[in-house]
Amino acid sequence: MAEPRALTAVPELADSSLVLLTVEEAARRLRIGRTTCFKLVLAGEIESVTVGRLRRVPAEALPAYVSQLRRRPAVAA
Repeated sequence: MAEPRALTAVPELADSSLVLLTVEEAARRLRIGRTTCFKLVLAGEIESVTVGRLRRVPAEALPAYVSQLRRRPAVAA
């Protein structure tokens, strides 16, 4: 009897040619949780567009969001 093969996580290759990303794809690129990314999109902190009934994040919105974060003053812990 064959031994079951272990499941291995294969990293998803980021397709840099994509213009619009799902919120899940945007979250993966930012390395944040899906729920957090949805909150940021709904709050308007990450730009998004509606295509029909779908919510998409423009790929260039992610570097813009990170730049915005870098300009914020540091909060003392």
